Amino acid sequence: MARRDEARAEAAFMRGDVGVDGGATEETKDEAELEKGKAQDQLLRGRAYLGREFLTWLLWRTEAGGPLVEVEGEGVSVLFMGRVVLRGVSGEVTEMSAKGTLAPYSEQVRHSLDRGLLVAQARLRFTQGEREFEATVDSEFLDIRAGKLPALMSEEEDDQLSERLLLMEQLAAMVDALVQDYLSVRASKGWSKTVVPAMKEWMRGDEQGADALAKAARARGRDARTARS
Repeated sequence: MARRDEARAEAAFMRGDVGVDGGATEETKDEAELEKGKAQDQLLRGRAYLGREFLTWLLWRTEAGGPLVEVEGEGVSVLFMGRVVLRGVSGEVTEMSAKGTLAPYSEQVRHSLDRGLLVAQARLRFTQGEREFEATVDSEFLDIRAGKLPALMSEEEDDQLSERLLLMEQLAAMVDALVQDYLSVRASKGWSKTVVPAMKEWMRGDEQGADALAKAARARGRDARTARS
């Protein structure tokens, strides 16, 4: 028995689970933090499903309008615009696209989402103060494509390059802030109890559900800003 315990202890040490003193090498993490970490790891490893789920959740969030997250102390609003691509893994239709100024918010898109498709690619407009950014975001690795930056203020060519790089970093920071907000919600207990049912009501065109969406989104935004402050 003693030898078996010693073997287990040695194996734990070799895995890095415990230190030389026999104590755990890492503190026990909160369950929600573990779930968030797992989801983030899957997202970064190219798990397309989570990327599609994120963009679908984001479309739902933007329906209510107003800032969704804060970056550098200033609110960021998001609007889906132009072409949107939906994909699924089963059913009669596994991919469809819709074009038009407000196509992402159309009844046809919402009903397709209700049938199991998810947003795979979309054109987004990010508004922060008086500045507007545009980019096409793909769910596979959350790649930012065909970005459109605000008008440059610098006149010198070298300064313009630095300013352009800074704006690109700010655009990436906006997407990252939205992803982190999604991961926090995804790892919470309210995801399956509150968020998913509200999203399904929105997909089905339930006006009462849309009102609940607006209230829930505003409350979620306040909670997120309070947590970051």
